[in-house]
Amino acid sequence: MTSGTNDYPSAWAQTSALDARRALRVVPPTAEVDLAAAERAAGELMRALGLDTTTTGLQRTPQRVARAYAELFSAREFELTTFPNEEGYDELVLARRIPVRSVCEHHLLPFVGVAHVGYLPGSRILGLSKLARIVEHFACRPQVQERLTVQVADWLADHLEPKGVGVVIEAEHSCMTVRGAQARGADTVTSAVRGVLRDDARSRQEFFALADRAGAH
Repeated sequence: MTSGTNDYPSAWAQTSALDARRALRVVPPTAEVDLAAAERAAGELMRALGLDTTTTGLQRTPQRVARAYAELFSAREFELTTFPNEEGYDELVLARRIPVRSVCEHHLLPFVGVAHVGYLPGSRILGLSKLARIVEHFACRPQVQERLTVQVADWLADHLEPKGVGVVIEAEHSCMTVRGAQARGADTVTSAVRGVLRDDARSRQEFFALADRAGAH
């Protein structure tokens, strides 16, 4: 299996010598943000586009733009906590409608939507909130939806070692709805399945049926 996580490498800190999978400190990319330079660049862009940054309404806009993008590109570090699957649970675990907020790497315009992330446990189970944190971790960079979907699926397959993983993301892209085609209301759906959820037709069908049911609400 080829991991999609190489585009934005992360540093991993082992917090347990006995079992690193029990608690991994997931640290987002650490490139330093230069807010002053970003503010100057935002102002230059606005003026190049014919906007008067001396007006009352736009005077502080370059600063706001710099801080807004700094926030969009900053993921929170978190502890990846897993627990022994002592009960031998072997059915699908699915977190539905996890909020997704990212930025299209082609136009730096936001895309927003939801992710449905599921897995068939192996020897360990994952703290449920961590499914949302993993989505956030990979979404907080300039992205394309296809890569984001694969990164989440491959990361879970590699680090949790479940029997199967499934990810579906539904999102509306500003670069398609407010410019270009101006296809307002259109959304994009991507999916990635690994392990049993890819190889076993019944398990695959169950995952997509549950994800589709979530999207209908």
